[in-house]
Amino acid sequence: MAAPSAKSDKDGKNAKSLLNQLAREERRRFGVAVVSGLLAGTLTWVQMGLFAWCVTALLVNSQPLRQLTPLFVLWFLILPLRGLLTYGQETLSQQASLAIRKRLRARLLDHMVALGPVHLSDYHSASLSYQLVEQVEALDGYFARFRVQLWLATLLPLGILFITLSQDWLAALFLALSAPMIPLFMALVGMGAERLNRDQFAAVARLSGHFIDRVRSLTTLQLFGQTAQARASVWAASEGYRTRSMRTLRLAFLSSAVLEFFAAVAIAVVAIYIGFGLLGYIDYGPSDELTLFSGLLILLLAPEFFQPLRSLAQHYHDRAAALGAADSLVNLLAESPPATRTDHASAVAPQAPSTLVALQNANVTHPERGVVLGPVSLALSRGETVILTGASGSGKSTLLQLLAGFVAPGDGERLIAEDFRFAWMDQRPLLIQGTLAENLRLADPNASDEALYQALAQAELSDLVNGLPQGIETSISERGVGLSGGQAQRLALARVFLSQAPLVLLDEPTASLDEHTERAVMQGLETLKREGRTLVIATHHPALKALADRHWHIEHGRLYSVQGEEVRDDSA
Repeated sequence: MAAPSAKSDKDGKNAKSLLNQLAREERRRFGVAVVSGLLAGTLTWVQMGLFAWCVTALLVNSQPLRQLTPLFVLWFLILPLRGLLTYGQETLSQQASLAIRKRLRARLLDHMVALGPVHLSDYHSASLSYQLVEQVEALDGYFARFRVQLWLATLLPLGILFITLSQDWLAALFLALSAPMIPLFMALVGMGAERLNRDQFAAVARLSGHFIDRVRSLTTLQLFGQTAQARASVWAASEGYRTRSMRTLRLAFLSSAVLEFFAAVAIAVVAIYIGFGLLGYIDYGPSDELTLFSGLLILLLAPEFFQPLRSLAQHYHDRAAALGAADSLVNLLAESPPATRTDHASAVAPQAPSTLVALQNANVTHPERGVVLGPVSLALSRGETVILTGASGSGKSTLLQLLAGFVAPGDGERLIAEDFRFAWMDQRPLLIQGTLAENLRLADPNASDEALYQALAQAELSDLVNGLPQGIETSISERGVGLSGGQAQRLALARVFLSQAPLVLLDEPTASLDEHTERAVMQGLETLKREGRTLVIATHHPALKALADRHWHIEHGRLYSVQGEEVRDDSA
């Protein structure tokens, strides 16, 4: 049972480390916000002192009201100044929070790009979306409210304690003894809240993936009459989320109730002491020295002593939510991206300056399966076409991923030319919710409409697009719903034409296509070859072998070069 606890402690420390690191990047704004809050609190004390002074002057010293008019004017002038300082504190905290979340979201996106599709395949797309949107937003309360309030809850009560001590040390002792009880119970409650929030974020991520899987499979579920079971499973998952949410809220209300109880008891004790001391019923310690001014000032400051702690308790669940969110973000950021090395083409292959990418005794290792590919040594020249064959599971896709840099070699080197760029196309092209033009511009965001139509013509999709009422502005759904499988494949091929990448990696580009679409895709590949692109095509289709300048065959993770009847091990 100790291992999960140790892991939880380690994750919590990593989450706190991430939050502290993000906060350091905005320490100037946070510092000014804290100073604004301290000044606003100081002005509140000044108002309390002015009020106590005026009451004492009127009731004890019998001064006329007109003599106290300047003090009342000063009291009212302080009000808008306090409001401006409080507004400045909240605005600066919000700006810091916004900048931190924007920077973190960009960092996460860059990290996902560096990880590549192979590493990200372990994550559900709905879970990643939830992390990028909701979990980053969950940090807002921590940075916009809790972080600054933590400083104010420490410094402002100390100031009030010092003022109270100067008036009556016994009243200051009552406040000092009650103050530690509040953070203690907040910490005890907060430990449970942090764990519940971590579980809640994990549950929401699972619920997002669960729901989107059911939506994507709705047609299949209807065909097999499983919609009732799917509906029941979604209801059960959402009911579990509701239960966790209510448990978290119950804990948050409990922490507030604990704080209010101890604050009320402490204020009541101070009020009883002041009242009985002024009436002369207490003659212990400094009670006989109490005056109306000192007693009234202490009574006015006592609620203000606990007010920063009250505000901290209100935002304490923001800290728990931020730690729960940061925990999963830390795990994502801890994923190591594949290492790459960029050199000049001459450094890659001095004997062949046209080499685009080369592997030198490279292998790929999976923790569960050991070495799945290699060692492999090869060099790809510009403009050549290579056909890659082999049984399913032999390592064809892994080799393509290694050439693209999606995975890093466990041993050996992957060397690429300075201008190395690649385009990727497989039998399940990525299409997004949007227009045809937006899907095409994934390859080139700045492409003109003329370039889009030219790419569509090269992929033999012009007739289809010209027949649509909105042309390239026609919307399609996620995963190409609205297009046939062959049309989606040709749209992906048009994106390859648009990319102008010198290397094109294709994984079974003609699988499951009808004869007409297959012929269109093959003609597109011939056009790419004539343009001087380097093609590496993993396929079982015998007709594609006619395009090849070279033929590689993979068997049990070893790469062979097929030359007529001769088979040579390229990794030797």
